[in-house]
Amino acid sequence: MKYNYSVAERNRIVEENLHRINKTIRRNWALIKAAHLDRDDVYQQLAIRLIRAVESFDPDKGELAQHINAQLQYELLNCKDSKTRYGFTGAPRDLRGAVISLEACGDMPCGDLMAA
Repeated sequence: MKYNYSVAERNRIVEENLHRINKTIRRNWALIKAAHLDRDDVYQQLAIRLIRAVESFDPDKGELAQHINAQLQYELLNCKDSKTRYGFTGAPRDLRGAVISLEACGDMPCGDLMAA
């Protein structure tokens, strides 16, 4: 059964476990660099997942530290998803090269982009 923490207690637990985010990032730094993810964006997503992990913790299923680590690792693997990276909901799984910056377009008018 899920344990219901008070907001103050939940926040205390989250603060005590913030170091797990840095540990997860350090352990998976090669993946983060290879996927061209911004460290700050990854940290923010993992912080949100940490809060959700504490809220959804069920003491009958194991220890809190194990639950948090598993949830952070799962979230990190989802950080490289196209929906997360680009905000596209109906996009294919991998959009590498499909999205270009406006600087790369140069002086090309918008109509030319549609034709290309």
